[in-house]
Amino acid sequence: MGWFRAVSGTDDPADPRFRVASVLDAGDGKAAGAAVVLTPHHLLTCAHVVNDALGKELFDDSRPEGVTLRVQTHGPSGAQLHEAHPVHWIPPRRLDGGDGPPGRGELEWAGDLAVLRVGAALCCPAPPEFRKMRVGQSVRAWHGSALSGSYADVRVKTCDSRVGYLDGALSGMAIGPAYSGGPLWSEAEGAVVGLVAACMLPPVDQAYDSRHVTRRSWGIPWQRIEAELRAAGAGPLLDRPVCDDDPAQAVLADLLANVLPAPMFRADYARAVAERCGLGHPTDGSAPSPEEFARILVTEERALAALTEALRSRDPGAVTALIAAGKLSAVPRLLSPREHDRLLALLAGLPDELVDLLPEAVRAALPLVAELPCDAGFPELLGRLEQLSGDSRSGPGELRVPGLLRAVEYVAVLCPAPERARLRLWADGVAARLGLPASALRERRADADEWALGRRRRTRPPRLLVHLVKAGADAFHLRLWSDDGMGPHRAPTETGRRYSAAETAGAVLELLERLCRSAPEGVRPVVEVLLDRDCLELPVDEWEFADADGLIPGVLGAEYALVVHCPELLRRNERFLADWRHRWEHLESSGPLRITGPSTGVREVYGKLLDRRDAARVSVEVSARARMEIIQVCLAMGVPVVLWDRGPAHEVSHAVQQVSDAPARALPEQVRSYRAKTLHRPADHPGRPVLAWADPDRALPELQLSEPTELI
Repeated sequence: MGWFRAVSGTDDPADPRFRVASVLDAGDGKAAGAAVVLTPHHLLTCAHVVNDALGKELFDDSRPEGVTLRVQTHGPSGAQLHEAHPVHWIPPRRLDGGDGPPGRGELEWAGDLAVLRVGAALCCPAPPEFRKMRVGQSVRAWHGSALSGSYADVRVKTCDSRVGYLDGALSGMAIGPAYSGGPLWSEAEGAVVGLVAACMLPPVDQAYDSRHVTRRSWGIPWQRIEAELRAAGAGPLLDRPVCDDDPAQAVLADLLANVLPAPMFRADYARAVAERCGLGHPTDGSAPSPEEFARILVTEERALAALTEALRSRDPGAVTALIAAGKLSAVPRLLSPREHDRLLALLAGLPDELVDLLPEAVRAALPLVAELPCDAGFPELLGRLEQLSGDSRSGPGELRVPGLLRAVEYVAVLCPAPERARLRLWADGVAARLGLPASALRERRADADEWALGRRRRTRPPRLLVHLVKAGADAFHLRLWSDDGMGPHRAPTETGRRYSAAETAGAVLELLERLCRSAPEGVRPVVEVLLDRDCLELPVDEWEFADADGLIPGVLGAEYALVVHCPELLRRNERFLADWRHRWEHLESSGPLRITGPSTGVREVYGKLLDRRDAARVSVEVSARARMEIIQVCLAMGVPVVLWDRGPAHEVSHAVQQVSDAPARALPEQVRSYRAKTLHRPADHPGRPVLAWADPDRALPELQLSEPTELI
């Protein structure tokens, strides 16, 4: 324990009540008094408690040779019985130094201490700290039974280093018989300051009078206990071994002595560390020594990070030195308690499908790190990542960027915009505390963006790009490109030939068959039709081509997800190209914008889109006269996903209503499914949905619209 200590609670092993042992009466087995754990093998109590347990006179000064006492220790899991033997005996004696024990009726005496040794190590919490008794301390005592409700709260009224008088308030429990020998616990100091010795009771043969003493007792101050035990040869039991073998501890102690030389400032930062790490601390304004402060930094794994978090704004240079010294120890973790809890909360809020991708992101971020437990839960993986000193990319004299921050950047790029922003803000905060240059983190962020772009190219379904230019009533110039995620590749078509709708469908379906054979199992290509602005409602999805024997009709938009794209409109006003990418980044997080109403006009739509700069998907349900103009405004202003119905205009479109609430990336498949339903349930599905889809992360071939016969 010490200045920093665990916060006690009912089931907390550090509860001071669990340092109270029961000294049992040899006759009836009840508690004759109490004792306190002195070492893992020793208990400290009053000598008169031992006499009482053995059935002897309380002030009998004869040494109890060869006797065995029964004692009981307590802990969260229950009580345990032990046999104990007195090893140090300091009987009660008169304060004036006269021979013989104190006489009956004497109010004060000296000595009265006994140390008991138990055979096996005590299965109870570690021994408490012991501090001097001082006037004004609020202390707590427990009955020898150590029952939780037996506590009595008192205050030290006088203390002359030999005897400390204790008064209790007229509420709660009072110190009485069987409290003797038990510890007087100071919560403010987190330590035992003495033992209960006696209570002063009113006369038993008189009616109570207001002049009688009420709730007064006295205890043996620790300063006298220590002196008497050392004089009796028990000093080695009081000299606790100090674990100062951590290589970082001495360096940290020297740094703290220089950085926080004044006890007042050291106390402020020690309290901040204790509160952030869930530790208790004194409330008397005292400060830990630099050595004790350093000890907690190499025993509590997040204490060093908590200190640097609190110290950063006052002395950034000291933070750098403390972090460097902490690397000499294997104990300190990278994150402070706040940073750790915040990161776990952010990850816990991610959808399940993103949580499943966390191991993939970590492996991509740190491909050279072996034996990462990527199949375990993220808390375990996080613990391993915190131990990585860096991601192996830093120049001479530069601070290394922790591997955890690089991994978080890779996780962030998989997330929707709000979650991505929160993770990046978290990483910025940790980097600032560590004193990392912003450019270093930006470099890792750029690496993550590049990885995510490549991943999307690899994991998105293959697509077939179909460029159509009208050349007559039922005639089109046709160019085809296939894209398996690595960019468009030109597919052969006859130069200068005009294709009918059916022939176009046949050429497209033939190429789709080849793409399906090379696509991953269960993945069907997407057909992306590149049209000019006047052909956006061309019913390409309804075009069909029957196979050789005419058995199976091939309806393009029912078999495959088919979307339209108008590069002409998108690049008509380049001031909206930045908006296009911005909107696309919010595709999964922004709700759909619905444009409805028979009187809606272009100016109103223009204003709505300027107001909703994050709107990435728009559904249009307006009059036939205004529909195409509004759709073109949406596409020209960088809206990447636009849904409408090219059928007869109604105030409410069945097709739009059916599919518009689907998740954004599911829209192409939802529209395809609706088109399939128009074939077998046309009465229930009268709509003719069109979906415009413009993904800025997928490259387009160079289109020379003025000379469609020149193939690129």
